[in-house]
Amino acid sequence: MARIETPRRVRGTQDIFGDEQRRFARVVEAFEHVRRLYCFSQVQVPVFESTGVFARSMGETSDVVSKEMYTFPDRGDELLTLRPEFTAGICRAYITEGWQQYAPLKLTTHGPVFRYERPQKGRYRQFHQIDAEIIGAAEPQADVELLTMADQLLKELGIAEGVTLQLNTLGDAETREAWRAALVAHFEAHRGELSEDSLTRLEKNPMRILDSKDPRDRPIADSAPDIDAYLTDEARAFFDAVTSGLDAAGVAWTRNARLVRGLDYYRHTAFEFVTDRLGAQGTVLAGGRYDGLIGNLGGPETPGVGWAAGIERLGMLLAEPKEERSIIVTSEDEGQEANIWRVVYALRRAGMAAEAIADGSPRKRFNRAKKRCDGNVLMIFADRNGDASRFALLPKWLPEIHLGSVSVRTADVVSALSTQFDVTENNPLELRIRR
Repeated sequence: MARIETPRRVRGTQDIFGDEQRRFARVVEAFEHVRRLYCFSQVQVPVFESTGVFARSMGETSDVVSKEMYTFPDRGDELLTLRPEFTAGICRAYITEGWQQYAPLKLTTHGPVFRYERPQKGRYRQFHQIDAEIIGAAEPQADVELLTMADQLLKELGIAEGVTLQLNTLGDAETREAWRAALVAHFEAHRGELSEDSLTRLEKNPMRILDSKDPRDRPIADSAPDIDAYLTDEARAFFDAVTSGLDAAGVAWTRNARLVRGLDYYRHTAFEFVTDRLGAQGTVLAGGRYDGLIGNLGGPETPGVGWAAGIERLGMLLAEPKEERSIIVTSEDEGQEANIWRVVYALRRAGMAAEAIADGSPRKRFNRAKKRCDGNVLMIFADRNGDASRFALLPKWLPEIHLGSVSVRTADVVSALSTQFDVTENNPLELRIRR
């Protein structure tokens, strides 16, 4: 009989479990907490869209569109793409679902995104992002609020130390046009020294040469003219309002005049939170203002600003998460199985995590309970008639020789555990019920 070959995990994907799942859950939990503090609404958009949604939003010549998107025809021959990011889908929904009536909108979402990249540490072909957007607000205060929210999220996760907010302005449309012309003139003067990729970018998207990692391009990019010389008064005032707002909010930032976004619909603020703790791929959260995107998708001209962060990359920066504490209920006395489950259900109804060990050899249950989780073991002891009359809350980390118990009703145990209980020096396992 031929051996059945087990299917393997697809390259660039991951099965998230154990410590990685706890890190993942911690990021999402903190994101949801901060979302509520800033009064953002949740939204869910499809995992796939018509390919044009992403091609028009991310640029036909971008690496994501030309090399990294998962694109396929469906059975109706419509060309679809698995989302490589969230913003385009949210902006599509803003247009098609009539969300203009609710503007300005403060929205968040999170979930899987897909890019055909070379897998490496912290970078997958299916990965997960958290995303925050403000649509319909042209004021610089919207940029400040999103940046402050991102800063608070990093502090909530305990990973803000060593992370730097890098900030730049891309100006308004008039600024970008003048700066782009100056960049083209500068790069044309050095055409013979540019890399092949940068020569292609010079024709299609010259601002992206500033991002080049090719050693041949760096001296030319570093000597390119800064945007500041081309800022209009309005663009300069907008950037000043953003930086002064961050100062007032106590958010530290640094200027990075080489931080750019290549597509024309990007305006004003561009930013990245970066760290040296993740090697060469040091960006942990990034975003900017995209005032021209919704118009580029066929909707009314609408301002927008947003950011996204990889859940896995944020999780890599977290301290080792602790397992959730729970109570395991068991008994080494025969015939107590029903009582074990009665207590477990009572604990759960009281809002406490609880698990039962009621099968197998009664004499081995306590040792099984100690190995199960990083929590407490609630033992049930039978009286002479076989009834459950005594309980003992046994901290897992204490030796068995210190076991103790008190006589209380199940309801009293639940009440005590759901409010407070004392661990005294004289009897470290005595359960005291405070009435």
